[in-house]
Amino acid sequence: MNAAQKLNSAAHARRELRNVPLWPAVTVLALALLPFFVSGYPLALLGRVLALAIAALGVSVVWGRTGILSLGQGLFFGLGGYALGMHLKLVATPKGELPDFMVYNGVEKLPWFWAPFHSAPFALLMVVLLPGLAAYLIGWLMFRRRITGVFVSIITQALVLAFVTWLNGSQGLTSGTNGLTDFQTVLGASVRDPQFPRTLYWVTLAALVGCFAFTSWLLGTPFGSLLTAVRDNENRSRFLGFNPAAFKVAAFVLGGVLAGISGALYTLHLGTISPAMIGVAFSIELVVWVALGGRASLWGAAGGMILGMVAKDRISSAAPESWLYIMGGLFVLVVLFLPQGVSGWLQERRKLTEGHIPIIHREDAHAQS
Repeated sequence: MNAAQKLNSAAHARRELRNVPLWPAVTVLALALLPFFVSGYPLALLGRVLALAIAALGVSVVWGRTGILSLGQGLFFGLGGYALGMHLKLVATPKGELPDFMVYNGVEKLPWFWAPFHSAPFALLMVVLLPGLAAYLIGWLMFRRRITGVFVSIITQALVLAFVTWLNGSQGLTSGTNGLTDFQTVLGASVRDPQFPRTLYWVTLAALVGCFAFTSWLLGTPFGSLLTAVRDNENRSRFLGFNPAAFKVAAFVLGGVLAGISGALYTLHLGTISPAMIGVAFSIELVVWVALGGRASLWGAAGGMILGMVAKDRISSAAPESWLYIMGGLFVLVVLFLPQGVSGWLQERRKLTEGHIPIIHREDAHAQS
């Protein structure tokens, strides 16, 4: 090997070393060890934020990769949360009796759609199946009619509003504005066990890592490339023989399933699920934090959600009267100066840095030798 080849090989090796993603493993390890150093409210807050990060992955798939701006992810989040909450409420109710809110509202018999939720496997299946089925039906009705753009945002926003309105008005069936609460056990484990918050945190972290790994793998397949093609030029994709509606529906279903899993885990962390948690404001907030982190990147979407929610908690505690203005100003600044989010800006900086690595050609190496 001559001098030029050695120098070019060394430069290539340096670039490959830079591309080794060590920081994700370090981040996951640090998060896994965190319960040994913090407890109480900080751990509970981070657990809830990690659960929300799963929903952020779904927003990244639907909006960042497929170009569908859905403002109704709260619908799927709520379906997942209520599916698990109904089971936990039945488990906490003495055998043969009705949940307390049904008794207060004069309900004499357990509604038919509540009865299957006595089964834990059924409830866990519904956490995934209900949001997925709802997303499939909504996506199929919209995208087969080639509804795009702002009309998708309006329709999804209207659907989540209708869902919240139905929950609020069905006091005897869903506990209305009070929501489902007073859970006692989860799969046989008492929620009052001092070890429960730590275990739940690790389960949530494992779920986030698993969802991230699966989504990242899926987007790395030809399916992910076709989603990008549909987003960038839907007509050309159709001309090439692909059905854009089918890929949009598939992405929408994946986003719905991820939101449902997020809603179930969030319900466990908070100990309740209510209409106030899943409304239009929540759906828009999901989009805001994903935009801040970078909708085109799974890491950016999850990181934006985690950092945004932690910042929201801190700022709202320090400035309860003005935190909305502070967060709104931060969002405006990021949109104006970092349109691709923080992750997009970091990626551009990385490319510029890599571009400064000199590649020495044969003539230059010969002159130096």
